[in-house]
Amino acid sequence: MAGETVITLQGNLVDDPELRFTPAGHAVAKFRVASTPRTFDKSTNEWKDGDTLFLTVSAWRRLAENVAESLKRGDRAVIVGALKQRSYDDREGIKRTVYEIDAEDVAASLKNATATPTKGGKSTTSSAGYGQQQTQQGYGGYSAQQKPSTDQWNTGAQQRHGDEPPF
Repeated sequence: MAGETVITLQGNLVDDPELRFTPAGHAVAKFRVASTPRTFDKSTNEWKDGDTLFLTVSAWRRLAENVAESLKRGDRAVIVGALKQRSYDDREGIKRTVYEIDAEDVAASLKNATATPTKGGKSTTSSAGYGQQQTQQGYGGYSAQQKPSTDQWNTGAQQRHGDEPPF
């Protein structure tokens, strides 16, 4: 996301993510998020809600599929992505400008909820780069076949051979 305006947004999903596929077969999930700032008014000793900001979020490929499977309307989420501005003419010919987020990462907020993450299968993307998912290899970068027997995070018994280092 070099040269783009990257923002982090937290808010509630206004609608369920809509999962679609491009003609090339790439998944895209679109959903809207509402974020309302709150400030404390010392004179009335109350919290006051500000104006709600509504933004449309687009997530692509594996992220899109995970978002559509994991989140629903009303869920609180944290989104990191590039802020985009788009202008168009509406049906009456009036020029409109909208702001959208092209998501790089989306997570369920754990402020008022719990979650149990599950790791997905391997990505089908062959080369990793901007906007593409890297092959899932687990924590530490080892695939299941390459994982050394001295993995210090392994919950099973550790096995070391000779003068092998513990990492």
